Amino acid sequence: MLQTPQNPWRKIRRIAVTMGDPCGVGPEIIVKAWQDSRLFRGILPVVLGDERALRRAIHLLKSPLRLELIGDPGELPRENPSNHLFLHPTSHLEDKDIPYGNPSENACRATIENIRMATRWTMDEKTDALCTCPVNKGALHRSGFSFPGHTEFIQSLTRSPHVVMMLAGSKLRVSLVTVHESLARVPALITEALVSKTVLITAEALKRDFGIPFPRIAVAGLNPHAGENARFGREELEIIGPALQRLEQASFLVSGPHPPDTVFYRAFQGDFDAVVAMYHDQGLIPLKLVHFEDGVNISLGLPVVRTSVDHGTAYDISGTGRASPVSLTAAIELAAQMSANRNRAKASHPDPPPRNDTA
Repeated sequence: MLQTPQNPWRKIRRIAVTMGDPCGVGPEIIVKAWQDSRLFRGILPVVLGDERALRRAIHLLKSPLRLELIGDPGELPRENPSNHLFLHPTSHLEDKDIPYGNPSENACRATIENIRMATRWTMDEKTDALCTCPVNKGALHRSGFSFPGHTEFIQSLTRSPHVVMMLAGSKLRVSLVTVHESLARVPALITEALVSKTVLITAEALKRDFGIPFPRIAVAGLNPHAGENARFGREELEIIGPALQRLEQASFLVSGPHPPDTVFYRAFQGDFDAVVAMYHDQGLIPLKLVHFEDGVNISLGLPVVRTSVDHGTAYDISGTGRASPVSLTAAIELAAQMSANRNRAKASHPDPPPRNDTA
């Protein structure tokens, strides 16, 4: 369980939580998560979303939660009273807009606005971190959304040059060099620069956001047995290995390329603080085997802390009350811990004052 964070600015962490797709399980997992009082030890989350969808979830689950509407994070109390759910309504949808499993264009527009507003609040330091509930990329794209997904949209809003996807739980953390790419394209996409950038962003996040002073990072090979001296492929010798050699003088421990079939077990046993995987399924199959319910999706490389649930909109069970809130609870707790660690790091190493070159 998360320890109550301490920092020079604010003891309680304000987390902006987007509802996600109002026709999916987002509203339900929010209500379920908010009913667990452990979530609010040092944390004050505020939801950005639609009032009608949230009230529907409260009614479905027969929840005793009291919904409180706010216009701005400045209206939040200093501490979170029990059984309160604070909502900033960003839309006023009708019943016809939010049928379970079939989002309307109005619902999709509302979903996009939730993300935009929560990102702006966090960039403006009105909230300490951003946590997102699931969206349906296909539905958003049919409504004119031009970004591949959540992460790319937030990357654009924050003007971040490079973002790394990490999935994390208490026993494993995995960063990905390539993400949603076909397996046939992966070898051509892996370059020395991309491997190095992924490792560096992962190392910085482990130090700044996870509070690990000297992180140990293992890098998986692309091929079976990490190529076995080029018998099964040359990427380890010609790309991954040289990239790691350039990082040997860095202020963290990086090793590899390791055989992919053993490196995750070693990380699970505590030998490494994170594994950098070459492609999506290489990293996420072992991660989800261990952390299927409590895994958290994290966007590294942003100027703000952003976490997300590690599951989709689950249209097949939306409206049934069966969705699990475990990933959302973990994502909110981790967002609070990461933002507290980031503030501590900032206090220890403040930005240098601006130069005066006119003298």
